[in-house]
This record gives sequence, structure tokens and C-alpha cells, in this order.
Amino acid sequence: MIAILLAAAAASLPIASAHVALWHPSMYGFNVTDKTFPYDNRPVAPLQDMTFDQWWFHGHLQYPPNPGDVFQLPAGKPATTELACNKGATTWFNSSEGGDIRQGNSPCPNSPPSSFHTTGIDDVKGCALAIAYEPDVNKIQPEDFVVFSVNQTCVWNRFTDFQVPARMPACPEGGCHCAWFWIHSPDSGSEQIYMNGFKCDITGASSTVPLAKPKVARRCGADPEHGKPDPVPGNCTYGAKQPLYWLQKERNNMFEDAIAPPFYNDLYNFRDGAQDDIFEDSYPNGIPDPSPEQTAIPTPVNAPAPKASATPSPSGNSSASSSLKPSSSSSDASKTSSQGPRPSARGFRRSTSGSPRTGVPRKSFTQSRKMR
Repeated sequence: MIAILLAAAAASLPIASAHVALWHPSMYGFNVTDKTFPYDNRPVAPLQDMTFDQWWFHGHLQYPPNPGDVFQLPAGKPATTELACNKGATTWFNSSEGGDIRQGNSPCPNSPPSSFHTTGIDDVKGCALAIAYEPDVNKIQPEDFVVFSVNQTCVWNRFTDFQVPARMPACPEGGCHCAWFWIHSPDSGSEQIYMNGFKCDITGASSTVPLAKPKVARRCGADPEHGKPDPVPGNCTYGAKQPLYWLQKERNNMFEDAIAPPFYNDLYNFRDGAQDDIFEDSYPNGIPDPSPEQTAIPTPVNAPAPKASATPSPSGNSSASSSLKPSSSSSDASKTSSQGPRPSARGFRRSTSGSPRTGVPRKSFTQSRKMR
């Protein structure tokens, strides 16, 4: 009886210093706690001003999933993930430190939206899944990941669907590796990125066309907060794109200032849902070089018509798909530039300050913006 009362009391308490991770037994660092490393390197811990070994796969490469723990991604269908501030808020609460604190579809039970870095549903900025067709995790480089699905209302819901392109080819023997990426709004918390890597496999594949070599995304959407009310489609990166690597000591491919973060949404031409133009044959007529003056806009072939997002409603209590079945064998847990800031092709640039970002009031845009 006492144990039940204690569990109920814990569930009613807000989660302190909450952030968000994608949770699944296939992930690297599934059972890493705040005691595993000399610093807090739990899967939910934010990544900023870190060396490559610290931020890449969240520094969890030595804490791989057990063989057989693989996230199944069904070609042409949604893959349901669980995003939460604590593993106790997910299906796998039985291996968390605090037990079951689930609260329906809430990613952060009994906590305000600021716990997951947003002021409300209109302030979420999207997150992404990326894939590398390489079974050996030690061979994967940042430039190998291709973003294949985006959910622009992430991280509003615990159960979050990512549409998988129908033409995803099968993974090689030994499977693929995937990663979840998120950058939140600058209006709620200090600037940082999030990354969780996991073993994955494509199911129901019918195409054999490989993914194209990914390029760096460019800032091209409407950006009224920064004086650009209209999109500039000619400045977009089309086709396969790399994830947004930002604010680290090494291997960044984004150099925007801290007050103008890059996002997984239309601002960087990451459309909501499946990224259906990421294949080698998506643009048979080629893709023109992007620039603010470019007027030729490429049109992909073999891409299905856009579909509405399958994200559960914020108030819903969706159940996880077959890709999220708990495993009983869960375990313990072109090159981008690497040195310092450089001018960004997207019109912004990272501050030259080497100190970590904190939650101090931000400078006005006119004070901090650095144009080309």
C-alpha cells in the first residue's frame, strides 16, 4: 500500500529540468542514467558546445541496444514513436528510475509546455528522423544521414507519428541506423540540439532505388521574425538533406546565430511528413544551384501527393504501433566544416562566443544578426 501511494505521489510531481528524447529499446543509451557519466548525459540531456565524441549519437556509442532490439519502419506507412521527458512517461517505464509516471499523450506529465521548450502548440518547430544505410555504427559520419521524415508539431505529443516514404529501399544485411533530431524554439529555453540514435530496419520495401547523397539545408522559407516575410524558393535545398548540426564545438553544418535557430520545418524546406524527393531518381533533370536570385524551381518525379500529417491530436490518447512493442532483451543502454564559425549560406551566422548558451535574455535581432 505504501509503495502504491509513493508511486502515485511521484506521478503527480512535475518533472524537474525536463527535456525530451525519443525512447525505444533500439536506441543507444536506453538505460543510461544521470550516474552513468561524470556529467548528466541521459538521452534527454541537451547538446551544446560539445566535442564530436560527446554529441555524436549523444556520446552513447558504447551503450548499444541488444541484438534484436530494432525499430521497424514500414515503407509507405506511419511509424509511431514515443517522445518524453522521462522514460517513466513511456511504455518502458518499468526500466526507468522513477517507475510509471505516464499521463496519456503528454510528453512531460504534470509539467507546463516550457518543460519541453515551447510556449504552446503554435510555438513548436518540428523534429525529424534520419537514416544511414550502414549496419556498422562506427563507420557512420554526419554527412551519411538523410532526413526521411519530419513532424512539424513535434514535440507536442508523446505518441508522434513519422510518415515513412513509400519508396524507401530495404536495409542491407545487418540493418540500418537511424536518429531522431530536434531543435526547439528560441522563445522557451537556451539554444541547443537533441539527437538520439537507434538501430532501425525498413519493412515492406518494394523499391531498390538508393537514397541520393544528402546536401546541407538552406534557410529559404518565410521568416517574418527576422525581416523576411516571403519565402525564397530558389534559395532552398531540394532533394536529400542532412540533419541540422548546430552549436557544437566540432562538425557543425549550421552556423546561424543563436537567436535565429535552424528548424525542421518549411524554413529549411523540410516539408511536413514523408520526404518523398530524397531518391537518386527524384530529379532526373537535375537541381539548379540554389541562391536568392535563382528562379528555376525543380519538380520531383515519383513523389506521391502530399498527405495530411498523421500526428495525434494534443488531447488524444493514441496507442503505439507495432514498431513500439517493448522488448524483453533491452540492453544497458561531403564533409562538413569542423572548426568554429564561418559565414552561413542562409544569411545568418553563429555568434563567435565560445561560452555555453544559457537562459539569459536574448539580444535583439538587430544587435546579434550577422548578414553575409
